[in-house]
Formats: sequence, structure tokens, C-alpha cells
Amino acid sequence: MTIEVGSQAPDFQLKDNHGRTVRLSEFRGEKNVVLVFYPFAFTGVCTGELCALRDELPRFENEGTQLLAVSNDSIHTLRVFAEQEGLEYPLLSDFWPHGETSRAYGVFDEDKGCAVRGTFVIDKAGVVRWSVVNGLPDARDLSDYVKALEAL
Repeated sequence: MTIEVGSQAPDFQLKDNHGRTVRLSEFRGEKNVVLVFYPFAFTGVCTGELCALRDELPRFENEGTQLLAVSNDSIHTLRVFAEQEGLEYPLLSDFWPHGETSRAYGVFDEDKGCAVRGTFVIDKAGVVRWSVVNGLPDARDLSDYVKALEAL
């Protein structure tokens, strides 16, 4: 079951593509968070979505907002992926325990063993204010993220 708008966002602690620990609660009271779950690095739709975020990064990572992208890939895979694609925002590994954070947000596909395309806009108080969940083949529209952030 996907986390509902108006609910407290589940806290998590994941390693990023550089091996640093990132906790959602670090941003509470400081920044809104755009939390983007995606299936796998190096796949066509995922690469397209993450590069589109890279190209619009000032909208999603600035004084008031932090972008966090989560997949079930290992940190080593994410490091190479980020370097290859020039991704300068944190790519978080939900590799082990496999899919624990994806499950907490209700976006883990048990049959495929990966997260589906879920995005959550979380306000500074840690409350989910907007979300969208798409199936594996369906890219998301970044303009929807921008509108959700502007509404905060």
C-alpha cells in the first residue's frame, strides 16, 4: 500500500553512491524533499528520468529543497551510473535489506524485485504532500514535481 498524502513520511537511513549515510530525518525542519524511486540504473526510462532531473537540478536541489533518488542497486553500481551520466545529486541504495525502504513507501514490486516509479514530495515537517506512482515502463512528468513544490 502506497504511503498516502497527508501521512508522515517513513524515515530511512540509506547509503549514497559515495558510501555516505543519508537519513530522511536530516532534512526535517530544513528542506522539502523530492524522493524519487526508480527501478534500475542503466535502463532506458530510468536513465532518461534521472538525466532530466539533472538537467533541471536547480528546481529540485536548492536552499529549500533536496532531491533524493532511490533504487535497489548496490552503491557501487550507483557510483558508476552517477559518474557516467553526470548525476550530482544523491543516488541512494535500497539494496540491503533488499527493498526495505521501497516497501515502507509501498512501491516495491515483489515479482520484479525492484521499486516501481514512485515520487513523493515531502514538506519540511516530514509530511507527504504529493505523490505519483507509475508502473515500470511509464516515465513521470517533471512538471508535476515542480507544481507540487510550488504549492508548499
